[in-house]
This record gives sequence, C-alpha cells and structure tokens, in this order.
Amino acid sequence: MAEFTLELNDDQRQVRDWLHGFAKDVIRPAAAEWDEREETPWPVIQEAAKVGIYSLDFYAQQFFDPTGLGIPVAMEELFWGDAGIALSIVGTGLAAVGVLANGTEEQIGTWIPQMYGTPEDVKVAAFCSSEPDAGSDVAAMRTRAVYDEAKDEWVLDGTKTWATNGGIAGVHVVVAVVDPELGSKGHASFIVPPGTPGLSQGQKFKKHGIRASHTAEVVLEGVRVPGSCLLGGKDKLDERLARAREKARKGGERVKNAAMATFEASRPAVGAMAVGTARAAYEVALDYATTRHQFGRPIIDNQGVAFQLADMRTRIDAARLLVWRASWMATTGKPFTSAEGSMSKLYASEVAKEVTAQAVQILGGNGYTREYPVERMHRDAAIYTIFEGTSEIQRLVIARTLSGVPIR
Repeated sequence: MAEFTLELNDDQRQVRDWLHGFAKDVIRPAAAEWDEREETPWPVIQEAAKVGIYSLDFYAQQFFDPTGLGIPVAMEELFWGDAGIALSIVGTGLAAVGVLANGTEEQIGTWIPQMYGTPEDVKVAAFCSSEPDAGSDVAAMRTRAVYDEAKDEWVLDGTKTWATNGGIAGVHVVVAVVDPELGSKGHASFIVPPGTPGLSQGQKFKKHGIRASHTAEVVLEGVRVPGSCLLGGKDKLDERLARAREKARKGGERVKNAAMATFEASRPAVGAMAVGTARAAYEVALDYATTRHQFGRPIIDNQGVAFQLADMRTRIDAARLLVWRASWMATTGKPFTSAEGSMSKLYASEVAKEVTAQAVQILGGNGYTREYPVERMHRDAAIYTIFEGTSEIQRLVIARTLSGVPIR
C-alpha cells in the first residue's frame, strides 16, 4: 500500500508538466473561441488524442497510479487550461468510470476502447443518470429497463437530461430502473452501443458556463440492447436485488446503486477540476494585481487586495490537500468513514466559486469583460457546486456519515 505523500515522484512531475504544457499551448489559446461557439471542440480533442492525452491508456495509467494522485494531478492541469474544453476531453471518463465500477472484465475490454476511438477518428461517450424529475433524488428515476427473456434483451424507455456528450456520443452508459419497488436500490447500468435504434438526442442546453462541453437530453424509446450490455451481468444483478429485497424486509443497511458507485469514485476528481479553475483565476488576479497601477503604485500594495490574494491561495491549497487525501484513500482501499470524498468535492467546489468571484473583483471592470479570462472562469466555476452531487447533497452525505442519522 502506497504511503500518503505530498511529494510527487519524477514520473508524476513529468506528466504534470506535460499536461501543463498542453493546457498552456493548445487549450488556452482555443478557450475563448469555443466558449463563444458553444460547440464540442473536436479539433482540440483530436490534438489531445494525437499526443496520447485523450486515450484509454493514458487514463488507465493515471487511474491505476498506486498513490491515487494521477487523476487529480491530470484534472487540475487540464482544467487550469479551460474548464469547458477540458470537460470535453475528460467527459468520456465518467462513462468509462461507470463501466469500470460496475462492469465485468470482458465489458471493460470491449466497450471502453470504443468510447475513445482512435486519433484519426475520435469518439466520445456519455454517462446518463439524471432525469427531468430525478437529479439529486435518484429514487425518483423513471427510465425503465425491462428484460425480454425470450430474446435475452433489455428494453429501455425514458428520458435522461444533463448528459455530457449526450446524443453525440458513440457509447452511452444509461442508468435505469429494473425493480421500481426497491427505489434507488433497484437501479442498474446498461451499455447502449453506437447506432442503436430508439436512442436520440433531445434538447441541447445553452449553458451559463462550460459552454465548450456538449450537454443535452437523451431520449430512449424502445431501445433494445443485448443481455450482455447489462453491466456486471444478470446473475450479479439478481443477487444484488435479492439482497436488497431481504434487507428491505429487515430494515437493513443501505445498498449502493449503480449511479452512486460511479459518483463516489469521481467526486475527488471533480474537486481537482475545481482546484484547477480556481488556481487559474488566482494566477490571473495575482499577475494583474502586481502590474496594475492605481494612485502611483501596484494595487497589490493595498491590504484589501493583498489579503484577498492570501486567502485565495490558502483556500486553493487546502482544497488540493482534501482532494489528494480522498484520492489516496480511494486508491488504497481506505473507507470514507467521514465522507472524505464528499468533503473534497464540497470544499473545492465552493472554493472555485469564491476564488473566481474574488478574481473578477480584483480586476474590477476589466474582470467583468470577456477581454480577460476570469469572467469565463467565474461562469465555469458555478457548475462544480451543481453537477455530480450539489453542495447541499455533499453536506447531507457528510452529515449522515458523521452522525449515522438519516438526515433529510
């Protein structure tokens, strides 16, 4: 088991510096254009694929880093470049994590490579969980999956929303209800292969931030997938459902559902994304404060500005420490006995909103214009407290974990 350390090894530093260079030279110069266009930056994704960043091998190497720091270091650097473009590059990873968390070895080997495609023909994938009436309340999910035993097929019907890459993806990973009586415990995840009839893109959302990342509804109408597309297989599902029914009868412990398993694995990574955006805004503000003169001196000479920057840097470093701790715990198999994963996501998300707002304030009128990137960073940062579990849900998870009380 790897010891927890705050010192990156040589390999990790090389990867960090390589990603930083890509973010600086490729992502940042394209950020404003793709934010304005509100389209998937396919040329940037292809560049990432050509150099090996957008690939199964790269994410596998970071995911299986024994220290747990591979993924958070990568996320921080890419999102330092630009949140919208970075999310387009890493959005496929959430679907991949869904397969890794719930799938068999055969399913992992079959579907994850198809999610990325090749550098010459890049693909993206989508993880579809949220619904119009079921975001934080996963028990309200209505998308159904019914097993057709005669054909060994599952039939999916419903509408998903807020799906990154939804509709434009090749592979969609869809969470659906297989046993309505079990609530959130009666969910399962399914692969919908490319070109499957009945799946279509619904509304594409015009968003406040992360506008270079495609977000849309996914409509499923009589979508039929082979039995082999049930992640984990039917035997495993039947066993899990039987345990859930037994525990429900006895009033036993909560059984984790497929969507929650994916989100728990990805929360520290989202925290790292938030750290990257916060750090980027802080650096712009620091540079501006040292070069902008008012009343004959740099504005950083004023305590009101200098103290803000001191607080910004302190909170960013504290957020990174929480993210690294949670990532190390997850990788080394240490349980989140105090909801450390949710802590990291909660704190880093709130820090990103606060720091980017302070950066806008330090730049004053310039910060409110699109001539400076902090305006875009501030818009982008708002998503971190919303997606993959709102800040309110993270607080609920933490409070329940600490108290053992089913707080509502």
